[in-house]
Amino acid sequence: MISRATALDTVAEWERDNAADLVKAAGETAAQLLTPLERRWRHVRGVAARAAEISGAVRRDGDSDAHNQAAAKLLVASAWLHDIGYSPGLVASRLHAVDGAEYLAERGFPPKLVNLVAHHSGARFEAVERGLGHLMARYPFEDDEFSDALTTADLTTGPDGQYLSYTDRIDEVLTRYAPGDPVHEFWLKARPVIGEAITRTERRTGTQRGQGNARPVPEFNPSAI
Repeated sequence: MISRATALDTVAEWERDNAADLVKAAGETAAQLLTPLERRWRHVRGVAARAAEISGAVRRDGDSDAHNQAAAKLLVASAWLHDIGYSPGLVASRLHAVDGAEYLAERGFPPKLVNLVAHHSGARFEAVERGLGHLMARYPFEDDEFSDALTTADLTTGPDGQYLSYTDRIDEVLTRYAPGDPVHEFWLKARPVIGEAITRTERRTGTQRGQGNARPVPEFNPSAI
């Protein structure tokens, strides 16, 4: 498991080594891969905006300003990149989370970010449902505030980038995927477990389930955190 301090130090190291801002690089990578998938790209933009809104969930009292800034960057960058595995050029398995993580690992993105993408929004449940749990072996699941917050950002954002409550979001998924489809079946099992992650994030940010502002899908602005 990657410690919080190590993960946050790695953000600064990556930015120094690449002479780049992690969030900006993540946004540009996502734009390059997902812009042709118009609806997916709207969703990703909405998730990134939502992650910025709830970034307080990954900040800690007692941490340095530099570490808290790095924590926010890690969350928002992972939001930009969480669905890149849907890009046609990256599809290699039936798990978009793993396909995206593989791409990021090969390109040297921070390991914590790679793991967040690999496990976002209950991907471990989908892997088991599809009989592909072995593909997750190289990506240890870290049940922490980053995982909770990325899951919250994703699962309170609809397919077109609009705000949805968690309840409405999962109802929408179960409607879009028919019974018997692996996505439908894994969400029947994962829903209460992932709901706990949403609740933890709400406690950290002082919000309540169902709160959120209806907003248009934001324009591409990867540097906004």
